[in-house]
Order: sequence, then structure tokens, then C-alpha cells
Amino acid sequence: MSSKLHREFFAIRLDAASTAWVPVPSSAGRIEELVLADNLDAAARTGSRTRLARWAAGALIDRPVIHDFHEEVFIVEGELVVGCNAEGQGGEAFGPYTFACRPPGVWHGPFASPAGCVMLEFQYYG
Repeated sequence: MSSKLHREFFAIRLDAASTAWVPVPSSAGRIEELVLADNLDAAARTGSRTRLARWAAGALIDRPVIHDFHEEVFIVEGELVVGCNAEGQGGEAFGPYTFACRPPGVWHGPFASPAGCVMLEFQYYG
């Protein structure tokens, strides 16, 4: 497993045009990520990733998801609805300074963000 690159403190400007947000595959461009540190190797099931995930207003993951890595999520701004239906209705809303910790194999979701949100996420094996 390769180690993460050393990165000293650096400014993150969430809405700056120069910030390199990348669309998350299969999110139809409604969810973007800004990877801060990464050596996650899904094939070898090693490493970790630290990222910001930015959900556009109206973003929806319409079915529960499951993965084989640990995931910790901290909502920085906005609101995320957890446990809604496939149309984004119902569920429980969580706002800034709320946290979730999920071990591998835990079903979670569906999710919606009617007004958008930004989350700090830690994903790791081990």
C-alpha cells in the first residue's frame, strides 16, 4: 500500500472557480467530489480517502447503498435527508455539524439534498 502524499495546510475555497470539483460517477453530475488525500485501493481493499462531497440542490440517491469500506461523514453545510423514498420524499433531515459512522456492509440511504450540502468524508479499509 502506498502512503498518502504529504500536504501541508492549504486553503479550500468551496465556491471558487479554481476549485477542481469532479463529478462522482453515476450521480448524473449532481454530486461532486474534491479529493483531499487518497491512497484507497478498492481492488486490494487497502488505504483510505479523505474528500469533500458537494451535493447540488435536488441531488438524490434513490436506493440504499452498501460498500466494503468504513465511512465517516460530517455535514459541513446544507442539509442531507436520510431514509427518504426513491422520489426524495420523507426521511430525516440532518444539518451542519452532524456525523455518521458506518462500518463495512451497512446498508444506508436513500439520500436527498433538497437545497444542497457539503460533507467531509473519510473512507478506509482496516
